[in-house]
Amino acid sequence: MNPNGYLTSAYGVRMPPIIYGTAWKQERTASLVEQAIGLGFRGIDTACQPKHYNEAGVGDGIAASLQRGVNRTELYLQSKFTPLDGQDPKRVPYDAKASLGEQVAQSFQTSLKNLKTTYLDCLILHSPLANPPQLQEVWQAMEQIYHTGGAKQLGISNCYAPQQLQLLYHNATVKPAVVQNRFYAETRYDHTIRDFCQQERIIYQSFWTLTGNPKVLAHTTLQTLAAKYQRSVAQVFFCYLHQLGIIPLTGTTSEAHMQDDLAITDFELTAVECKAIEALLC
Repeated sequence: MNPNGYLTSAYGVRMPPIIYGTAWKQERTASLVEQAIGLGFRGIDTACQPKHYNEAGVGDGIAASLQRGVNRTELYLQSKFTPLDGQDPKRVPYDAKASLGEQVAQSFQTSLKNLKTTYLDCLILHSPLANPPQLQEVWQAMEQIYHTGGAKQLGISNCYAPQQLQLLYHNATVKPAVVQNRFYAETRYDHTIRDFCQQERIIYQSFWTLTGNPKVLAHTTLQTLAAKYQRSVAQVFFCYLHQLGIIPLTGTTSEAHMQDDLAITDFELTAVECKAIEALLC
């Protein structure tokens, strides 16, 4: 991975241009994480949510990579606090009857144990709570983790209402440094949210970037650019997002695709070409 492709957040945290996502990997999680890091990934995304993530497996994959000589300081590691409505009732990783603040604290300690680390580079709220006082309570508990050095920065995921993000931002002592959202046509590609992120130096991370955009990837514009640069259409799309300052997540299990994803900073699209792709995201 080209180190020049790294972004630096408003909190001074260096973030790689693409992050490996670990959802739905189940028993393959450890080996895939180890493989991804071995190939060059330096950003790993997970969550304390047994329903969709094997967070302990992520930790095993990281531990194996550290034994091979990778330094923890080289890695950007982010995990999430998932509220009760996003958990499997039979596998909640914290006391479901505890206060929201205590749930956040317990989930965070579970993440540290699972990941075999003493800190996170980013702690993300997996989805905003609909009740504003509850959202504030959870965010304040996350702020406490930040203040004690447990997380270098905070973020929020699955936040699609601009007013909700703006309210959180303006009420927060520790501002969100990251917004991680599904990137597809149904939300009009989060134009309003991304404008706010750019204005406030919040780094936008995209997920479901390829799966949610089959028509874009099949469009003649991307096909032509892929042929011109001798790259895949996925590489062209990821490269475009990188040039916008977006960090995409990829969850591929293919070694070849991992290598392709790591090469998105090895070429550059022209301003005209970026405009042509932008026209598809309306």
